[in-house]
Amino acid sequence: MQGLHLTADLRGCRCAPHWLLDAAALGQACADAVRAAGLQAVARLFHTFDATAHGPGGVTATVLLAESHLCVHTWPEQRAVTLDVYVCNFGADHSAKARALMEALLALFDAESVQRHALQRGAPALEAAP
Repeated sequence: MQGLHLTADLRGCRCAPHWLLDAAALGQACADAVRAAGLQAVARLFHTFDATAHGPGGVTATVLLAESHLCVHTWPEQRAVTLDVYVCNFGADHSAKARALMEALLALFDAESVQRHALQRGAPALEAAP
């Protein structure tokens, strides 16, 4: 169950607006980035939300990976995005692939500000000393 969980909060995205608004375009970019990183997609769901009084609807793009998942959420009215990449390292270490996927998505959105976090999940618990 050990793995690497990467997240990023992006603000001031300077990308073309369709990356924030078009579920099909964003979904294809996510699928391409997953494949380029050497990860295996097993299912996908891309959804555009309805516009509100705050502006156009954002997009959620989810790619279920054999190794775990990728989720992207956009807020076009704020030019903001959240990224979530998690890979399980059962049988092999997929950490480098997760990092490559995150870097590809960061490049796509070209954000002015990025807050990143990395969490090692499922690390073995330290045994208490006798």
